[in-house]
Amino acid sequence: MMNTDSLISFEHVTVSFWQNNMGIHSIKDLATHRKNPFVNKVILHDISFDVKRGECVGVLGRNGSGKSTLLRTIAGLIEPQQGKVTINGTFAPILAIGAGLELELSGYENMHLLLSLYGRARKNTNAIQSIVDFSELSDEVLRMPAKRYSSGMLARLAFSISVANDADILIIDEVLAVGDQGFQNKCMDKIFSVKAEGKTILFVSHFPDDVQKICNKAILMEGGRIIHNGNAGEICEKYKQLF
Repeated sequence: MMNTDSLISFEHVTVSFWQNNMGIHSIKDLATHRKNPFVNKVILHDISFDVKRGECVGVLGRNGSGKSTLLRTIAGLIEPQQGKVTINGTFAPILAIGAGLELELSGYENMHLLLSLYGRARKNTNAIQSIVDFSELSDEVLRMPAKRYSSGMLARLAFSISVANDADILIIDEVLAVGDQGFQNKCMDKIFSVKAEGKTILFVSHFPDDVQKICNKAILMEGGRIIHNGNAGEICEKYKQLF
């Protein structure tokens, strides 16, 4: 049963994908195999947790532990096969570097598109200007297709659009892993500012020290399961013990 104070609730959620396990790339390949070449790979196993209003929750885990799939499920990009996901509030996802951006569109066009999807007016000039100012990307760059951006430029644009959204929930997936140190520090300052406003934050990082600085709670994932859930400091120490 979901807590009424929760903005995010997972109840026994399982996510799986059918995967080609035998190198099948054509009808001919398929015809030469008598057994079903596809296997159902479970990515998230029976996940249950709540994130309450105003909490800042870190998500830690090694590569392949299921962190990004978890966030994509929260964002509604993946439908679970079992269980229930409940989101109470608006969210601004920064799902990895440039995920959510349309690479054929310019920076400006991505701003208008994503602000519209987030429910902001397409011609909200204040929001557009705040994105331009925060990203520190030039007018020339913002007129270019995003496919020509470096990973650092994509991170600048994605983060700047998301924090301009003024959503109830900010979801951050490894976006601070790229870019120059100055912009990373600027992003950290903004995250602290959003936290001080009482917004809810879900923060994925490979850096437990960052999680400990930002978050009051954390979950540790391994093999598609949540193996620990609790105080951020304690969970960060358990994460370090995995290595």
